[in-house]
Amino acid sequence: MKRILTVQDISCVGKCSLTVALPIISALGVETAIIPTAVLSTHTMFSDFTFHDLTDEIVPITRHWKNENINFDNIYTGYLGSIEQIALVANLFDDFKTNDNQIIVDPAMADNGKLYPAFDETFAAKMATLCAKADIIIPNITEAAFMTGMEYKESYDETYIKEMMQKLAGLGANISILSGVSFEEGTLGVMGYDRENDEYYYYKHKKIDASFHGTGDIFASTIVGAIANGMTWKEAIPIAADYTAHCIQLTLDDKNGRWYGVNFEEGIPYLLKRMGK
Repeated sequence: MKRILTVQDISCVGKCSLTVALPIISALGVETAIIPTAVLSTHTMFSDFTFHDLTDEIVPITRHWKNENINFDNIYTGYLGSIEQIALVANLFDDFKTNDNQIIVDPAMADNGKLYPAFDETFAAKMATLCAKADIIIPNITEAAFMTGMEYKESYDETYIKEMMQKLAGLGANISILSGVSFEEGTLGVMGYDRENDEYYYYKHKKIDASFHGTGDIFASTIVGAIANGMTWKEAIPIAADYTAHCIQLTLDDKNGRWYGVNFEEGIPYLLKRMGK
């Protein structure tokens, strides 16, 4: 059985970060180790949420693992709460990277043209240095714009996106997967770029006119789980994109659907079928 490590926060209610990554990757038959970077009562779209920082636990946890000779087939990072955590995770990459495993970074820090409230451009620049250590990065357009220094545009063409992909590749990762790309009204897609082979890949599906917190985590976690199952990044993208869209539609169709996240649990049978399990 493959084993991956994912490093991100736990929002106890909210269907995002570790409470998405752990069940999805586990459902795909992959042992999922975790480093929780913080514990929140809910995700940050709620008001008056509690927050407990776990930065001081990262080094002791990884030191114990090194003493136990524990290793990982993939390392996957999501939301990191501070520049200090980025630096610690960079050291973790150095300690656990091998010739056989892959590092996958979702630089979860921005959306819709804006950084999340806790972050600034210094944080974005530091996240770009973490992406330099990755084999695969999975930003959205806003995150890519902040890390590459490009202007964020809501209206764009293929030339703009391909320039962004080239600049993302310039950060250091061999594979860049850019989510939230749309070249025509009514569709939404994903653009991938393989730096080594100078190869682009684009996948689109019908756009669902709704937005929910945590869908980026669902997409990235599915990519990670599919790759751990031996799929290529190009094989993983349609499954991850379609599963994410399927979960959104399930939530819209549920009269009791919760506003703070999507019904990804209900969609797991669909995911397993797409994965041939």
